[in-house]
Amino acid sequence: MYENKKKSTAKELAPLCGKSIEETEKLLWDLAVAGVCFVNKIDGVDNYWFDTWVPGIMEMMVNNIENVNKYPQIAEAFEAYGRVRGPKTTGAFPVGVGLMRVIPIEQAIDGETRKASYEEVSKYLNENDIFTVSDCSCRTARKVMGEGCGHLAEDMCIQMGHAAEYYIRTGRGRQITREEAFEIIKRAEENGLMHQIPNLDGSGKTHAICNCCGCSCLSLRTAEMFKNVDMVRSNYVSQVDKEKCVACGECVVNCPVNALKLGQKLCSVKPIEVEKVETPRDTEWGPEKWNPNYRVNRKNVVDSGTSPCKTECPAHIAIQGYIKLASQGKYKEALELIKHENPFPAVCGRICPRKCESACTRGDIDDPIAIDEIKKFIADQDLNTENRYVPKIKHDYNKKIAVVGAGPAGLSCAFYLATEGYKVTVFEKQKVLGGMLTLGIPSFRLEKNVVNAEIDVLRELGVEFKSGVEVGKDITLNELRADGYEAFYLAIGAQAGRKIGIEGEESEGIITGVDFLRSVNLGEDVNLKGNVVVIGGGNVAIDVARTATRVGGESVNIFCLESLEEMPALDEEIEETLSEGITINNSWGPKRIISKNGHVTGIEFKKCISVFDENNRFNPKYDEDNTMIIKADTILLSVGQSIFWGNLLNNSNIELNRNNTIKGDSFTYQTGEKDVFAGGDAFTGPRFAIDAIAAGKEGAISIHRYVHPGQSLVIGRDRKEYHSIDKENIELEGYDRLPRQKANHVDAEKSKETFKDLRGTFTEEQIKKETERCLSCGATVVDEFLCVGCGACTTKCKFDAISLVRKYDGEGVAYEDLKPVVIKQILKRKGRIAIKKAKNIFKMN
Repeated sequence: MYENKKKSTAKELAPLCGKSIEETEKLLWDLAVAGVCFVNKIDGVDNYWFDTWVPGIMEMMVNNIENVNKYPQIAEAFEAYGRVRGPKTTGAFPVGVGLMRVIPIEQAIDGETRKASYEEVSKYLNENDIFTVSDCSCRTARKVMGEGCGHLAEDMCIQMGHAAEYYIRTGRGRQITREEAFEIIKRAEENGLMHQIPNLDGSGKTHAICNCCGCSCLSLRTAEMFKNVDMVRSNYVSQVDKEKCVACGECVVNCPVNALKLGQKLCSVKPIEVEKVETPRDTEWGPEKWNPNYRVNRKNVVDSGTSPCKTECPAHIAIQGYIKLASQGKYKEALELIKHENPFPAVCGRICPRKCESACTRGDIDDPIAIDEIKKFIADQDLNTENRYVPKIKHDYNKKIAVVGAGPAGLSCAFYLATEGYKVTVFEKQKVLGGMLTLGIPSFRLEKNVVNAEIDVLRELGVEFKSGVEVGKDITLNELRADGYEAFYLAIGAQAGRKIGIEGEESEGIITGVDFLRSVNLGEDVNLKGNVVVIGGGNVAIDVARTATRVGGESVNIFCLESLEEMPALDEEIEETLSEGITINNSWGPKRIISKNGHVTGIEFKKCISVFDENNRFNPKYDEDNTMIIKADTILLSVGQSIFWGNLLNNSNIELNRNNTIKGDSFTYQTGEKDVFAGGDAFTGPRFAIDAIAAGKEGAISIHRYVHPGQSLVIGRDRKEYHSIDKENIELEGYDRLPRQKANHVDAEKSKETFKDLRGTFTEEQIKKETERCLSCGATVVDEFLCVGCGACTTKCKFDAISLVRKYDGEGVAYEDLKPVVIKQILKRKGRIAIKKAKNIFKMN
């Protein structure tokens, strides 16, 4: 093979194969185009030579896009070669000597006193004069096999020098300038990718720079699947400064090899057991040590858990992170961090159920952190156009996507698709946007200007809105397909109210709470008189009751099955309701409605003994003999919501569940129609806005993958499986009892007279005090053996909490000098294994 790397002309090779020079020249050129050999013009004459098989010939064969599409076996062979041969290299290569080598992102090692120039991307770009960019061969192979990870192949890998000349001549790559090459490197880093080089040209030499992801790269598979990390690693490893780390998780989700996970920062009462990591350096290594499912089993959290706030948030927002940024006065950066998972923080700052606060460790000392108030303060900066954070659009895919429904799920999906670079149109049945945010929540909780301000960001991202258009009636999915839309996201919400199925329910004066709120929010002339009874114990019932007092209700009473402690409504909402003179009657269920001349005059209730059975399932029990009759001029039913599909799903393969929600995959949100995805209340049933927002982002991820052929909907995807620290094992002694800050008190006498939101926002001084109360429960944990030293983590950290530190001192070795280095390494490893075995035997005896 060493001889095969020798450059030869057709004239020199013709006698060896018994063919004419012309025929030999043609065959050699065909081989070069196919990818079997290199060709360069030297002194005006074409010279040909073999490269190594991998990395080399297989990559070049895959880069012949026409051939690989015609013969997918080429892609399969490329993938299989490393899978079959890879285990044979385990432990055989010293650090820095592998066939491919990770090169750190350069800014991650700036200022590192012991860095070497061969670790710098700029060295290779500055030393060459001719450059091309081509599709990534690994991702092309994965795509051809239908196993793409969502990181696309196009314009990813840079060739230089003789490789660039070859790529230009054979049509594999597009010639670019050095400046364009640097721009590609920068763009790759912004999109969470890292760099590798073919490492057989000798120390400080290479002919290409690859921009890689851990979920498709066949070189990184060596580290991830076989855990043969030394084969590809740089000389660096990541180290975390726990004091600075705030467990935002940005480094974790961007680590290509899952070497970083979220853990805890707080001290434990009992030490957490850390499993000893075995490595192939001194251990015999076989399939039982591998991780064959590494593309689908990534972990976000160590076994002992991480911050409860991030865990319990349905969108898993970096709460600890934005609290820290707010404490430093970096409000725009905090806003950017929030919008990685939630594009509507101002909305959520006013209506969120605050699951994060319920789980907050600080609550085990005194009171939970006022997380939502901090988020509200940060997000209110976004309402001012001068401070608004509008994310950078990453790509330009020129693909049309249709979103049906302009509620929180649909808007979230549109936001993330737009930032990815898609042309998104949102179709909304109503004349106003926002869905239940606008039509189902009264302005005294969520003013319309707040919703509209956050929707304006989507307009700035290029999202088009078509309101007053009902898909299924005014236009069909098939008509949209014919118009060039490549995928659809259905997020129509649970926009209809529900009846309760009792005697007299058809009487005049009975309105579902959802319909009532919609009429008021649309500005219709709604006037109630006399006695108003609201049935229900959730947040919607609370909103309905408080709205009723503002549109003429003289006496407003809430009746619900649950006890005060069991009510699903938030405590704060209940307090505000009571302060406005509304009476809550707990543990009563409706029995029949009384009417006269077709109009409601009263309602009979029966005592509810229990709401849930022994399995905590909704199964109310009543004392049928304990009843009471309440006068009522209007009854507002707030006992749940239902979904109205209209003709939207006609002539489709989409199915519905028994509760009328849409059937689909719980992870990918794909429905029975492959190009249709769904989310929000229409998928899960009624939940909170933050749940719908989280579903919208996942829908966008699936759609991005779907519209690019060959991409899997699941491979390499963040499953967002979080779990909390064990609070029983946390040392909580010695913390100051800092009082929780509170927003300005709202005068109930004033609030019940207006639809304005009179709730205050924290002052900057309150923000400083409240953010000090955060215990900073979590921190990132590094597995230094699994870390390949790429530096992707450092570019995503806003807290200077993670850095690359030089740990090794390995250099590349030219292919012709490789054999003795490998033999020496194999012998050393055998010695270490033998010594370890002897020590273990000695311990046993």
